[in-house]
Amino acid sequence: MPGKRRSLAIWATLSFAIISCLIVSSLGFYLYSSAKQALEVRADYTLIGRVERFRTLLHDLYNVRQMEERPAIFESMLGNEKDVRIFQRESGAPFIVVNPDRMVPPPMTPVPVGQRLTINALRAGERADGIRVRWVSALADIGDEGGTVRITAAYVMTQEAGLLHDYLLRVIGAIVLAVLLTTLLSYLLLKRGLRSLTRMSQLAAQITPSQLTLRFPDSGVPSELHQLAIAFNAMLDRLQGGFEHLSQFSADLAHELRTPVNILMGQTQVALGRTRTKEEYEQLLESNLEELERIAHIIENILFLSRADHATIAIERAPLDLATELHKIAEYFEGPALERGMPLHVSAGGCVVANTVMWRRAVNNLVINAIRYGRPGRPILLSAHADPSGCTVTIENTSEPVSQVQAERMFDRFYRGDQSRNEYTESNGLGLALVKAIMALHGGTATVLAMPDGQIRFSLQFPASPASSQT
Repeated sequence: MPGKRRSLAIWATLSFAIISCLIVSSLGFYLYSSAKQALEVRADYTLIGRVERFRTLLHDLYNVRQMEERPAIFESMLGNEKDVRIFQRESGAPFIVVNPDRMVPPPMTPVPVGQRLTINALRAGERADGIRVRWVSALADIGDEGGTVRITAAYVMTQEAGLLHDYLLRVIGAIVLAVLLTTLLSYLLLKRGLRSLTRMSQLAAQITPSQLTLRFPDSGVPSELHQLAIAFNAMLDRLQGGFEHLSQFSADLAHELRTPVNILMGQTQVALGRTRTKEEYEQLLESNLEELERIAHIIENILFLSRADHATIAIERAPLDLATELHKIAEYFEGPALERGMPLHVSAGGCVVANTVMWRRAVNNLVINAIRYGRPGRPILLSAHADPSGCTVTIENTSEPVSQVQAERMFDRFYRGDQSRNEYTESNGLGLALVKAIMALHGGTATVLAMPDGQIRFSLQFPASPASSQT
């Protein structure tokens, strides 16, 4: 069983959701990192500022006993109750110790007296619960008494950790909300935007061989579907033309085959009506053979046209002298033409590179058409000339006046004029269609010009071959 089809709307919605999740998450965590870094830097400078104030205060004291007598005043000067502040003489025990969590200071070299504190003097640490701690150690001189005191302080970022935790939750909530809203809005917009495509699908389902006139609307649709609608409509035009051509071809083919088949059946039924002599049976077989050859000729032409339509014929080309070839054709058809009082006049020069058999077949068909449908007593002109752009062969004669539209339809398969269609002739209506197919195989064109006085001119334009154009 074929796999389940994916929904374009769902697939695009999920893609938008993933993209928005990545973008919003990246932006949210970037802002979170920036806020975290800003809070850490502020905490570092806060710690440095407070220690510097202690150094200044110690420098202004007359003696350290003032701090030892009133330690509570100094214990509250560092800020957060979780912070650490330890004061001790260089060669004595600490006389002020504030360390609520009993954290052990990391090894530090105290900043000497007279050297300002910088962020580089701070050391990083963590409390047992993972809260970030910043440590610093500095020496301070004591007023007029002399001596130094070592100050060890730490800033515990409990408030910052709470703020960052709340901010992280808000960032995550914003990411989730943004992804959900993006997913919902994307799905709704896509469903709305794909309505035109849905309508096109519904219209396509209505197109059948009997409903080939339906076309996709190319107005009021998105620009992306506008070109698609135009391309589909052009395709439907080609399909409709091909289908109508095929239907007409089938009808014409049935009409053409019906006549010889009916003749075969009628003659055979008459012959079987009673016993015939040997000579009568021989005549019947000869007549049937003529009709069978006619059917075979039609089938051969149809197969040739079919191969030509699919470009399955590889042709070999050779240079042909136009004057020599046209004189041969005129000599071959001289007898049938003179029977109708239609002399053949040849005027040709130059050379053409083409398939010999096909070239002769195309020109022969034009000459046969001119003899068969031309006006008796009027000449047929065969002319040809070559130039750097190629070769043009022209067959001109006089017939009953036809319009230009009727003349151009002569290249259609099984097309014959109304008068000739009502008559049973040797023509099967494929001669000029074969000419057009041969010209297509050569990369040339076949055209016709009908004049009001009955003059009609068929022209075959053969392109110049690459070899001849180079010379």
